[in-house]
Amino acid sequence: MNSYDYVIVGAGSAGCVLANRLSADAGKRVLLLEAGPSDWSPLIHMPAGLARLVNQRSVNWNYHTEPEPALNQRRLWWPRGKTLGGSSSINAMCYVRGVPADYDRWAQACGDPRWSWQQVVSWFLRSEDNTRGASPLHGVGGPLGVADLRHHNPLSAAFIEAGVSAGHTRNDDFNGDRQAGFGLYQVTQRDGRRCSTASAYLKPVRDRANLRVRTHALVERVLFDHGRAVGVQLRHGRHAPERIEAGEVILAAGAINTPHLLMLSGIGPADHLREHGIAVLADLPDVGGELQDHLDICTLFGSKQKKLTYDHLNELTTAVRWLRHHDGPGSSNIAEAGGFVRSALADDARCDLQFHFVPALLDDHGRHRLPGDGFTVHACYLHPRSRGRLRLHSADPAQPIAIHAGYLSDPEGHDLKRMIMAARLSREILAQRAFDPYRGEPVFPERALDTDADYADFIRRKAETIYHPVGSCRMGKDERAVVDSELRVRGVQGLRVADASVMPSLPTGNTNAPTIMIAERASALLNGDGGRLNLLNGDGGS
Repeated sequence: MNSYDYVIVGAGSAGCVLANRLSADAGKRVLLLEAGPSDWSPLIHMPAGLARLVNQRSVNWNYHTEPEPALNQRRLWWPRGKTLGGSSSINAMCYVRGVPADYDRWAQACGDPRWSWQQVVSWFLRSEDNTRGASPLHGVGGPLGVADLRHHNPLSAAFIEAGVSAGHTRNDDFNGDRQAGFGLYQVTQRDGRRCSTASAYLKPVRDRANLRVRTHALVERVLFDHGRAVGVQLRHGRHAPERIEAGEVILAAGAINTPHLLMLSGIGPADHLREHGIAVLADLPDVGGELQDHLDICTLFGSKQKKLTYDHLNELTTAVRWLRHHDGPGSSNIAEAGGFVRSALADDARCDLQFHFVPALLDDHGRHRLPGDGFTVHACYLHPRSRGRLRLHSADPAQPIAIHAGYLSDPEGHDLKRMIMAARLSREILAQRAFDPYRGEPVFPERALDTDADYADFIRRKAETIYHPVGSCRMGKDERAVVDSELRVRGVQGLRVADASVMPSLPTGNTNAPTIMIAERASALLNGDGGRLNLLNGDGGS
């Protein structure tokens, strides 16, 4: 059968949600396409396995940016999930929604109150199965397991105490009434196992007769007939291209691959498409534009207590304990503790700095182990003004798109000033008495820094992504916006986008939970209920 009601491109954080919800109607035929393999690897399902997944090319698109002018012309590594579950299968599992003002801004940007916090909170609750139980801000019974960590390192507790000593509040729930403060992250886990969207949404429904899932299926372009999407062309290994018919096509390939696929299909900046010999179907200048990401700077110290960190765990012992009990260090998400701070430079009432604490020496994303033992504080500025863009290298679908991240490119230096503030605060937290029993010699920066110029040099030399690209097919009411408030691609019919690329702006925190929410709402739009949900009337989260 090569004809479906819905073809979903990308079985990642959004695609698995869409496949579950759309195939719930037994009268609809649904095809889910994934370019990568199945999520069979045990390293995916054991949470601490992410430390090894970082070098697993088989489940990672392994992108690199173009040379970044503001970061000493460095080409930054951008990992993205390439397996069932997408990046939810390889991320650090932090469950963070952001704050109400984020979504009220989205609603304003797209002129649709259904994207306001008051409306979207029900979609978060529908997805969630939180071990803390039901409350006005937490859901139970949904597909996505959300839990407190079964194991956390004593150094993570020291980080929280240090944050409090530095003048910040303690916060046991970053998704509660307030976000500010320091505490442990809740994680997307169930019973000590990673709960990716593949585990949560796809695995329970794989046997549905009307749902087909194909892996190793690279979609090359969307097919159109008189301006309407009628299917996709895909390539499976070395086989000849295959054409699949669809009543509607939904792109859920992520903030990099979705705009790439749109451009290959003739939707994007017209002059740029013509440069590569692609016939223009719809001139949408912001396809691949308005790219946003959270830039991250790490502060590393050695540890005086050598056996406390995760740097040299006995991996066999850790794995055996996890296999038997699903607890211990194997159940750790590594980035166990964190914090949100509203700095003196904040532009509005939202927190503008976020921290992730790792009880190990983590440089270059952990791709190369550093000698010794230690700990790492990640710090990022949450509301950057800098924007990047994606551009084709060629019309060859197998050639990755060029990523111009545009970090620190805002002309006023707004983002750099706040990154300096974040790096200074990391150092201040690690200087608190709570770390006195543990703090060894500095690793990065290699010496104490004093001036803003010193910090700026350190940031340009060492800053990296913290894996939150969004906005490259942004939703909006203006003519340049790629999709409207119902996620329909402008200028064509029968084509929607439902992934992180549609976010008009970055949320105040991590991006996985908001992406899942977008997919939940997109499913409702496609099912014809207008994207509204009333949990009080029993529309719950099974």
